[in-house]
Amino acid sequence: MSYDLAVFDPAAAPGDDAAFVAWYRHQTTWSEPHGYDDPQVSTPALRAWFEEMIQAFPPMNGPLASADAGDPMTTDYSVGRTLIYAAFAWSVAAQAHEAMRRLAEVHGVGFFDVSGDGEVWRPPPR
Repeated sequence: MSYDLAVFDPAAAPGDDAAFVAWYRHQTTWSEPHGYDDPQVSTPALRAWFEEMIQAFPPMNGPLASADAGDPMTTDYSVGRTLIYAAFAWSVAAQAHEAMRRLAEVHGVGFFDVSGDGEVWRPPPR
């Protein structure tokens, strides 16, 4: 079992929390016509978020995969066009939550606390 969080493109996701959850469930059927381990499929803001996030939490799979899959910081990312889902080791849950939420603010992407309290945070309009 993992500690799961997600970031998303706020322009693509509904503004209402109930509609957001339905949108999120659809996104996580992983039905887009591409692999889910390459950040090049995402929006520029999500790619920028990902590039910074993997400095502390390297990816388990894909072209930028970490060489050390046994490291608890190694993270399983599923990268879509408008959503990036991240599955962390429970031992790094607090660190992961803080980093994802902070970098969501920095890069102007939304944040969803999947495994925690279900918080959906959206950046203020720019």
